[in-house]
Amino acid sequence: MVEKIERKSLVEQVYDQIKAEITNGTWKIGEKIPKEADLMSNFGISRNTLREAIRALAHIGLLETKQGDGTFVRNNSELNAIMQKRVRESSNQEILEIRHALDREAVILASERRTNEDLESMKKYMKLCHIAKEKRDLKEFVKADTALHLAIVKASHNDLLLDMYANILEEIQFSITSTTEINPVESTHSGHTALVSAIEKRDKEQAAREVTEYITLFKRIAAKNGDN
Repeated sequence: MVEKIERKSLVEQVYDQIKAEITNGTWKIGEKIPKEADLMSNFGISRNTLREAIRALAHIGLLETKQGDGTFVRNNSELNAIMQKRVRESSNQEILEIRHALDREAVILASERRTNEDLESMKKYMKLCHIAKEKRDLKEFVKADTALHLAIVKASHNDLLLDMYANILEEIQFSITSTTEINPVESTHSGHTALVSAIEKRDKEQAAREVTEYITLFKRIAAKNGDN
């Protein structure tokens, strides 16, 4: 059976070429893409065609245009972009429920599979959490806490779980900030000492209980703040 030849518009062709530059790593996340004039010259297209393709890529979340600053790569795959967009449209309560599911599975797997190197990484970020707590530095605490959770997920040695977690990491970080009130560092779970200890002992039941405890606390604070 003869297949119908697919004919793409010029905008679609430019869209595909720009997307290829992003997905193959030529243009990395956070980087500013080349100037309009350079892209128009390289692709041999008009400004309108280029802008239409960029608008389409920005719409799905691969690119982000900042007024007066240029256009930047936001994501390196359509799936990641769509996932992050969906999470941004979710309530804080929904994000915490997803966090509970991902964190719980991650700590159970980490308890079973963690290596000594994984444990060292967790303890490194746990220590940074405690340092930020002593300094009462919210920004540094959230940064260290996020890195600690990512280290735990990496210790699960499940690449799919890691990809899913990394894709919503920004929103998870926001949920940490928004559920910590003024001083998250005052929480008994600051730095997750008991959680890391449970993973070190390979006590997956205790590790799972620790996750349930801090997520329950975050949900209570979110409900108190009206973040439904």
